[in-house]
Amino acid sequence: MTDGFYENVLSDVKVFDGDFPPVSLELRAEAERVLFKESRLIDELRLEEWLSLFSEESLYWVPTVPGGGDPRKEVSIAFDDRRRLEDRIYRIRTGYAYSQLPLSRTRRMLTNIEVTERHSTDELFVRTNFILSEFRVGVLESFSGWIGYKMIKEKGEWKIKLKMVNLIDSDQAHDNLTFIL
Repeated sequence: MTDGFYENVLSDVKVFDGDFPPVSLELRAEAERVLFKESRLIDELRLEEWLSLFSEESLYWVPTVPGGGDPRKEVSIAFDDRRRLEDRIYRIRTGYAYSQLPLSRTRRMLTNIEVTERHSTDELFVRTNFILSEFRVGVLESFSGWIGYKMIKEKGEWKIKLKMVNLIDSDQAHDNLTFIL
């Protein structure tokens, strides 16, 4: 990853802090379809299908600094490009991800969805609040916060270029965050 890559990520993240001028109802509906499908695929452990929603040059980021910070200077809970997401799914499927034996059972709820365009109708930014419930080894846990997405149109389909999961307690210790937020 080059300095240019990080500069682009930090520029994109600034969009999430601003106002979200409205988009057409059609664009909003398209963005919501991607969000709802992504949540369902993760919850159903259809991880290969979930990964197909991401662009080839994508980033999945769970910062420890509220609102993001700078990943070049601060530790992240996750900072995975597409290849690392593929590796994560592979480990889960092979059974070598011992921290996910047994696998987590999850359900997500999304709310307060905001959608805006940046440079064109082929680039959307989405911000949504979430609550995630995870059940694993007899324990039910809850996580919440907001997610920022950058979506781009590739070959006529919306793909996730950036997913930044901002836990409200991101700067606190967590037991096991090996499942996909």
